[in-house]
Order: sequence, then C-alpha cells, then structure tokens
Amino acid sequence: MKKEKAPYNRTLDLSKDEEIYYSTRLLQLEANVSLDQIFNKTIHQDMFTALDFLPDAFCNLIFVDPPYNLHKKFNKLKFAQMEDEEYEVWLDSWVSKLPRLMKENASIYLCGDWKSSPGLYNVAKKYFLIQNRITWEREKGRGAKANWKNCSEDIWFCTKSSNYVFNLDTVKTKRKVLAPYKEAGKPKDWSESKAGNFRLTSPSNIWTDITIPFWSMPENTDHPTQKPEKLLAKIILASSNEADIVFDPFLGSGTTSVVAKKLKRNFVGIEADEFFCCLAEKRLSLAEKDKTIQGFSDGVFWERNSLQAQKKIGNQNFIMDFGDEIIPDNS
Repeated sequence: MKKEKAPYNRTLDLSKDEEIYYSTRLLQLEANVSLDQIFNKTIHQDMFTALDFLPDAFCNLIFVDPPYNLHKKFNKLKFAQMEDEEYEVWLDSWVSKLPRLMKENASIYLCGDWKSSPGLYNVAKKYFLIQNRITWEREKGRGAKANWKNCSEDIWFCTKSSNYVFNLDTVKTKRKVLAPYKEAGKPKDWSESKAGNFRLTSPSNIWTDITIPFWSMPENTDHPTQKPEKLLAKIILASSNEADIVFDPFLGSGTTSVVAKKLKRNFVGIEADEFFCCLAEKRLSLAEKDKTIQGFSDGVFWERNSLQAQKKIGNQNFIMDFGDEIIPDNS
C-alpha cells in the first residue's frame, strides 16, 4: 500500500494513470530533427544519443546539472563514482557536443560539488569562455562528525563568445537595511515600508538566499538532486530574454523547463528516466495556471526569510515564509 502523506506534505507525486498519460507527450529521436519538432518538448532518451540529433545553434541558454562524481541512484538509473581523471574524461565526452547547439551569444551554466568542480573547470575552459564561478549555499543535511559540513555547490558560468546576454536589473536582490542612512531626512538608496526597510542590491557570485525544496514546498518532488526553482529563475532571467530557448540535457524532474515556461521562455529537455520525464510534464501542466516562484515576487528576488504571504489551504490559514517551511497560523 502507498504510504499516506503527512497533512502538510506537498511533495508532488505521480499516479500510474498520470504516468501513462504524460508518457504519451514524450519524444524519442531517431534521426536529425528540426527545432519545430523539439520545441517545448521533453525528450525521453539517453543524452548521448539525443544530442547528436539536435539542430545546430538552436538554444540561447544551457543549464547542466549532471551527476556529480558520487555513487547515486536516480529512480531506476544509477551513477557509479569514478577516479577523478576518468570522471573528467566522461564530462568531456558530452560537454564537447554542446557548443554546436548554442547560438553565438549563448551562455551555459555547469553545476558541480567541491569534488567535481575542478574537473568541470578543466573541461569547460576547452570549449567556452569562463566568466565566473557561482557558489551557492545548499543549507541541508545534518553535518559530519569528523569533517566540515558540506553545504555549498558551484555553478560555472560560461559563454560561447564575449558577446552574451546578461540582464543585471532582472536579478537584483531585495535585502533588509539594518543601518538605514538618510540624507536631508530621506532614505538614501533604500525604501521604507510597513514590512521594514529594504534596498535593491546587485547580485554577487555568492548566493545565500536559496532554499532546497523540501516536503512542505509545492515544487518538491522525490528526485534526489532537485534544484530549486528560485536558483533557475536567477540564471534564466540573467542569461536569456523572453521567447528565448533554454536547454537542459539532464532535465531530472523538470525544474529548468518549468521555470523557463513560468518566465515566458521556451525549453527543450532531455531525461533518461521515464518517470522523471512524466513528472516534468505534470509540473509543466501545473505551470500553465501557477506562475509563482518561491522567493521571487513582483520582479524582485527577496532575501531568505524576508518575504511573507498569507496563503489559505483548505480550511486552514498558513503563513508561507519564502525560504522556510509552512507552519500553521494559530492566530
């Protein structure tokens, strides 16, 4: 019997009937395809096979979250840890195929942990211009007894050329002003509100405002390495424009495609596991009605724990603190 979820558990699941239904939407490529054939589609296929069939210069942005060099199970698929040199060869075997798919002003973001990040850098610099390394706080887990808790990941921001898209004003963060300064009695570069004093700040390459999806968040799935929608929103807004095409060759449960759709971009995704492909399709269906992204509101990224919104679920009132769990409002 399927275990019943806790009352506040909003993890997205998939019934057998839904899996059958959404599987009919998936593509498998057998020959070279045109952009029209893959436009806003999820491709259920081994990435190495599918990449060779994709059209030249079709995408404006690539987001890549490959298996890190760890023993990991992804539903029915497994990834086995390798020696560092072997992992770097594996990375090169598919990263080398990506420049052909990118427009000249396109960007690519490559994800890794502390062990895989050096290999990603070594491979990326062979094919792209490396612009920066983003380090983001992955605040989850219970720590280690004989080591520092591992709570950060890297994202290498690279471009195909020196002419690339970067929309700075779309990714500024709204932060609390702890020591507000005034000139002639008026706020200087910050604004007053009933909720507090806030300032819009330019984004850095250290991200501490990201929350890993967990059971009380509606974007949460059972994918073991799901990236947060807020993280993808930063990348997509910064490095693409509306109507551009965002490509993800390791789609997982579909976060890249879902956020692209919510932000009026187009998408193409490849995922080898059929269950996760179907889960991505279900999330895309839900995104047709719900365009919200936790932590991003009215065109602004809010610092974690600084934006509150009243939400009503069933007959209960809840406070959703973007970046924190949902807790009953007992007032």
